[in-house]
Amino acid sequence: MLDRRTALASLLATTALSVSGCRTPMHAEADWLVAPWGDAERIVAAIRRVAIPPRTFPLADFAPAADDARPAILAAIRAAHEAGGGRVVIPEGLHLSAGPIQLRSNVELHLAAGATLRFLPGEALYLPPVRTRWEGTECYTLSPLLYAEDCENIALTGPGTIDGQGAAHWLPWRETQKAAQTALRDMGRDGVPVEQRIFTGERRLRPHFVQFNRCKRVLVDGPRLIDSPFWMVHPLLCEDVIIRNITCKSDHVNSDGVDPDSSRRVLIENCDFDVGDDGVSLKSGRDQDGWRVGIPTEDVVIRGCTYSGHAGGGMAIGSEMSGGVRHVFVDGFRIPKARHTLYFKANLDRGGRISDVFIRNITAGETASLLVFTNDYHSYRGGNFPTVFERILVENVTVARTGAGISIAGHPDAPVRDVVIRDVTMGAAKHPLQISNAPGTMLQRVMHGTRMISLADAEPVPPSVPGGY
Repeated sequence: MLDRRTALASLLATTALSVSGCRTPMHAEADWLVAPWGDAERIVAAIRRVAIPPRTFPLADFAPAADDARPAILAAIRAAHEAGGGRVVIPEGLHLSAGPIQLRSNVELHLAAGATLRFLPGEALYLPPVRTRWEGTECYTLSPLLYAEDCENIALTGPGTIDGQGAAHWLPWRETQKAAQTALRDMGRDGVPVEQRIFTGERRLRPHFVQFNRCKRVLVDGPRLIDSPFWMVHPLLCEDVIIRNITCKSDHVNSDGVDPDSSRRVLIENCDFDVGDDGVSLKSGRDQDGWRVGIPTEDVVIRGCTYSGHAGGGMAIGSEMSGGVRHVFVDGFRIPKARHTLYFKANLDRGGRISDVFIRNITAGETASLLVFTNDYHSYRGGNFPTVFERILVENVTVARTGAGISIAGHPDAPVRDVVIRDVTMGAAKHPLQISNAPGTMLQRVMHGTRMISLADAEPVPPSVPGGY
């Protein structure tokens, strides 16, 4: 329905220029640029909606804030599932869970106003290990705190809070898990069977917060998620996902807000990401393991969101995107302060292809970078598989102050192709325009202060610094 892989017929009319491998010939508008935003509406309309039967299953009696509420919650979920579906309500108050909560098909878990579901720490509580993808490589490791696998028609709703207690109990593992990370990446590179990739005990990895694994028709609407152990909301190998009206609050690194991973038909809207990493990051597996699975993230619409953190980035694609990312529409993202505003990140291990991405209506305050494309992201392991970036439209963007404004770093063997940037205003920028190996790059009405800039103003991207920064 949305295949745009046909070759470019032409580019937007502009003066022919050639700077650092960038060329913009004078032609009519290319086919892929003609009214692309109608496709965003078609994606949203095509998402199959969750429909939960209108009946409620209460929790058994227990003492909030004292007893472990997990058995009562799991019993209610099981009863709802066996009855053909329904809603399980967690009432007002503090409720502890000594281990993961597993959702089941046709069940909605609803957190009432004033309810807090707090997960207790402890590796043994999150065993046995489950199959997942950890930073892009498949393995068996600790269960996510709230988890669903091979489910259909499931929902997580309500204005209540889910607390992962990540900073005190799980974040310290980051300093001791380097050997496990390396071992897992080696297994992915070498094609070790997934069933042999067991990561518990001494080879331990932090668990995800909320993960939907191989699920269809998923809704997350309303909850506040705080203090994550790792990535916060992770739809993995899913179809027909709607995530809306959530607040993610987690100040430490690796607390990505939402990470759609090898998933399709995804809508993310009206969310607030106050996190210490990326607000939204689109992913599809890492290196050889991502190629083995070979499932892209595609048909994604992100609209009306806010990034209110400051240490991470607002909207990212990558870096674990080896299965590809395509047909992405980002409309309306407010980013008062961030490290990176719009970040396309890969390195020479990743391979893969990012294509047909359309971004508009971005408002940023103070950021270290505004728009970055790089094939030099960190954790490079010596490969020679540059990522292909092509057919990207960025329009109607403002930033008050930034370090690297527009930084497009293509690789000689895989240039960044056909990036169109128009109606962009940078109030102040240390390096407003850096471009290398990016044929087909085109600027229209790009302002630095009161001055309109063109490709003739471009500096080369420093080769040793990813994306210029």
